[in-house]
Amino acid sequence: MKVFDVHMHIGEGPVNKNDFAGKLKTAGVDGGAILSQPPSSFIHGGKLSTAERLDNLFLWADSGPALYPFFWVDPTEEDAGEQVKTACGRGVSGFKIICNHFYPGDDRAMKIYKLIAKAGKPVLFHSGICWGGQVSSKYNRPSEFEALIEVDGLKFALAHLSWPWSEECIAVYGKFLDAYSNRPDLSVEMFLDITPGDFSEARRDILERLFTIGYEVSNNILYGTDRSVNNYDFECAKRWIKRDNEVFTRLKLGNEVLEGIYSGNLMRFLGILPGQSGH
Repeated sequence: MKVFDVHMHIGEGPVNKNDFAGKLKTAGVDGGAILSQPPSSFIHGGKLSTAERLDNLFLWADSGPALYPFFWVDPTEEDAGEQVKTACGRGVSGFKIICNHFYPGDDRAMKIYKLIAKAGKPVLFHSGICWGGQVSSKYNRPSEFEALIEVDGLKFALAHLSWPWSEECIAVYGKFLDAYSNRPDLSVEMFLDITPGDFSEARRDILERLFTIGYEVSNNILYGTDRSVNNYDFECAKRWIKRDNEVFTRLKLGNEVLEGIYSGNLMRFLGILPGQSGH
């Protein structure tokens, strides 16, 4: 069974493709999504231009055949639309967004989501508590992402199951499912990125809740680690995969569901493969 990590961050520092590829192999990870360095508006953002961040992103993506580059964009920046067009022209697989100083439904941001959706690219959002010393978590409550119902054709994922608001995140997913029964013309689709954002004891309860609440979730779950490509923590990745597999075994999830969680759902999120939607 292939394992794809949908949540790997690029930090500052030299590009060491062989080291990264070797650590992925040691972790038993076959590839996944790598997220560019952040825009300057982010607390840890540097001063690299759009072109420089894209160059760096594609250098890292060249570390292996199954690494999919996601460009981190601040949709409130004046040139955000041009950044999206440039990134799409370079061939990015998707976009990363953290709402650290604006709400998801901000009018400026909504215009960029629609541009991304029109380009056929997915968006991976941070959701839940937001570290970094800024007053920013209020922008990342999962219920704030209801606004995306109005973005036709968009595929988006909320990372970390919005911990500690995971119940709310699951409810928002249910809200999107229900929206289709009332508005069958909708084509937006929500995914759940279960990259850890919680403590291990809480995580078992959250995963059990996710799979037993009664919603069709198995086709819309993505797996990630939130590790850095610069020094991929393969021991942590192996430990988390083992821990979560213990929960999945206890829940008696079949191989088909596990293959979706670890690889197949990402391929559908990226638009590489067709597949059944929980929606």
